[in-house]
Amino acid sequence: MNAVQTTRRLALGLATLACTALAAPVQAQETIKLGVVNIESGPFAINAQQIGDGARFAVDSLNAKGGALGRKYELFIQNHTGSPAGAVAAAARLVEQNGVAFFTGLNPSSTSLAIASKVQQMPALFVDATANADDLTGKNCGKNYFRVSMSDSMLMNSIRDMVKDSGIKTWDILVADYAVGHDYARKFTLLVQEGGGTVQKAVFAAMNPTDVGSYISQLAAKPAEGLALLYPGSAGVTLAKQQQAFGLFGKYKLIISQSTVNETTLPGQGDSTVGVFGTQSYLASMPGERNIEFVKAFESRYKRKPSYLDFDAYLSFELLHNAIVKARSTDLDAVRSALASLKANTVVGDVEFRPGDHQLLRPVVLAQAVKVAEGKAEMAYRSTKTKEQTAAPASPDCKL
Repeated sequence: MNAVQTTRRLALGLATLACTALAAPVQAQETIKLGVVNIESGPFAINAQQIGDGARFAVDSLNAKGGALGRKYELFIQNHTGSPAGAVAAAARLVEQNGVAFFTGLNPSSTSLAIASKVQQMPALFVDATANADDLTGKNCGKNYFRVSMSDSMLMNSIRDMVKDSGIKTWDILVADYAVGHDYARKFTLLVQEGGGTVQKAVFAAMNPTDVGSYISQLAAKPAEGLALLYPGSAGVTLAKQQQAFGLFGKYKLIISQSTVNETTLPGQGDSTVGVFGTQSYLASMPGERNIEFVKAFESRYKRKPSYLDFDAYLSFELLHNAIVKARSTDLDAVRSALASLKANTVVGDVEFRPGDHQLLRPVVLAQAVKVAEGKAEMAYRSTKTKEQTAAPASPDCKL
């Protein structure tokens, strides 16, 4: 080999080493992409900020601890108008355009059912933070769908003792006229009948009308002893305000709410819902040192206390992170397998995914709206039901 050949080979070798040196940091810095499907208009848009803030807080907190597998997390958010078709399109954009393999979001059961059906053909896992319909982990379950939020049956279990111990035998129901509202009404009726009571009237109200007086008047003329509510988002604010003219809430001995009275709706409801009880997945004032630390860190960043929506978006990504670490991979099959049997100690206590239907078994908080100033209320912690108390049997209709 002559001197010229030797020089050329040496130059080629150095160039190759230089390219390898440049490529290595780029590969090491490749991010793990997480996504959020969020709603920008309609009755649920009131909750969008909390879902987004909770997701961002999770990503930043995980990255501050080093991310996972030597990689950082990157967040992508896709907004839509709230329709099932819009939700599916937003999820598809996350996966196909942004390369997201793991996502959560703000979804009523109608949009979750649509996404859950389509995600089975996507290279992605949908970890649902908000929907409650039993069918999502029942006949509509699927390998790529996991639920962090409680099912309707879990929520019924959390209020079973309250309904029984109240001694109330007649109930009215006012719920939103969509899938989860009908599911809730059906299950609450069965719960009342277990104790020998009866449902006097069930009203199914259209979501987000400007005037809910016609629905309120159906109950106000001859109210039962107790009232069960499921009327979420800004629709719940409208209901709370307009019922004051009828004195509706004051006619009942006990009112139990799901998604109607909580931290996200109280600012608009003022003190019109004082006394109403609500079931929640999380409450900032619940006891525990880990929760105190979580609230302090969240409040330092956002200058407000975290809502249950903030927390469940955060929890969705925390559990995904734990599964990625457990799997030692971001491979979809490996993460799915790790997540399906994941157990974790979290801010709200011990939780675990059930392999048979991908439902997270978790505690449920009971809270009550209390007056703190003229025209102002907040949710006060009352008790916690453990995951053993809230768990409902897996549906035989789920075939994973």
